[in-house]
Amino acid sequence: MPSLFKRSLLPKLRSFPLTADAVTILSGAAEFRRCLLEKIASATQRIYIVALYLQQDEAGQEILDALHAAKLKRPELDVVVVVDWLRAQRGLIGAGKQPGNSAWYQEATRTHESVVPVYGVPVQTRELFGVLHLKGFVIDDCVIYSGASLNNVYLHKFDKYRYDRYHLLQNHALADSMQHLIQHGLIASKAVHRLDLPNLPTTRSLRNDIGDLRSRLKHAAYDTTAGSTAKGGLSVSPLLGVGKNNPLSRVICELIASAQHQLTICTPYFNLPLAVTREINRALGRGVKIDIVVGDKTANDFFIPPSEPFKVIAALPYLYEISLRRFAKRHQHSIDSGKLNLHLWKDGDNTYHLKGMWIDKRYTLLTGNNLNPRAFRLDLENALLIDDPKGELLEPRSKELGEIFHNTTRIQRYQDLETLLEYPAAVAKFLKRVSRVRIERLLYRIL
Repeated sequence: MPSLFKRSLLPKLRSFPLTADAVTILSGAAEFRRCLLEKIASATQRIYIVALYLQQDEAGQEILDALHAAKLKRPELDVVVVVDWLRAQRGLIGAGKQPGNSAWYQEATRTHESVVPVYGVPVQTRELFGVLHLKGFVIDDCVIYSGASLNNVYLHKFDKYRYDRYHLLQNHALADSMQHLIQHGLIASKAVHRLDLPNLPTTRSLRNDIGDLRSRLKHAAYDTTAGSTAKGGLSVSPLLGVGKNNPLSRVICELIASAQHQLTICTPYFNLPLAVTREINRALGRGVKIDIVVGDKTANDFFIPPSEPFKVIAALPYLYEISLRRFAKRHQHSIDSGKLNLHLWKDGDNTYHLKGMWIDKRYTLLTGNNLNPRAFRLDLENALLIDDPKGELLEPRSKELGEIFHNTTRIQRYQDLETLLEYPAAVAKFLKRVSRVRIERLLYRIL
């Protein structure tokens, strides 16, 4: 179809050729944990771990110990961990004052014979206005891509799990490209410091360096000079984006605009940017069947049962449900016709963290991008776009979608979703206060 965008990026994307047997889709968080540990143990050249956080808990300890063991076994192994600078220096939300994971990283460096440097990347001077949200672990020539961070629930260490997507791509050029960005686009910056060493500089003292890093990241991109613009076979394109109108956000909108028959979208926090909503409306208008999978509010990782004391953070799942209800109400006609299907994911007291898109039978987008205003403007995001013009991955693709839909129910009418009157009293009281002082719109821009 002709591009609806004056400066279309999609046809110009350089990509790395793939073979179907180089792509593996894992089926769950426990399998992801086992695979990650196996890959770390067998690494011979490099291990680059990039995540929002590596948490101090049993699963996090298991990963950190495995990295040290791999480095001790092969001292020549290039091992690097990169996490968000600000997230690493605070405790869990709502858990009171805590030293943060940085103290744990420093203790590990003191007590191990091997050295595993942990770098903190400050995307902004305040976590509220932007974090390192890059995904992808590079282990030798394998890229393990998931929206998951590293802790007990993301890795299904015990009873509970946080559901995500888990892909392995065996591709030397892609692995090199992702490592190059980490080394030269992040670690080389004056704003980036090791968190596993004592006497950390203050964020305030790094203000100018952080500003410089963010400015450079707005113009940064993965090195794809070893790739090609040919679109004849299975390939993968790495994408990067931070700030308003960034390339990743633009490609996301172009992918939706390219859909002719079917579009599936997953997001854990339903708060679509205006640009995405606009393209969804246009797609519905041209007859595209759209499925959107979101987590039930009780499957949101910020959900706190009404039986527990109220915390402000507990209002977030309800704000997302309010947004979803408004969207469903505006599109009830499309829901009735079957053109729009809104699915709620719920599996006991487990949580949902899936992101990504499937466009017709050609494109699959792997990303940590939540498809919300925060992801489109504030956080440093990335994605891998798989282009499959010959349908070589249709079978594993279909299997992954089947597993995602397994624990979902379709919203038949917008009235199926609760309203403020049905929310717990403390939540309703807080949300009414937010609405009265008219800061609800601001909240949606940073959620």
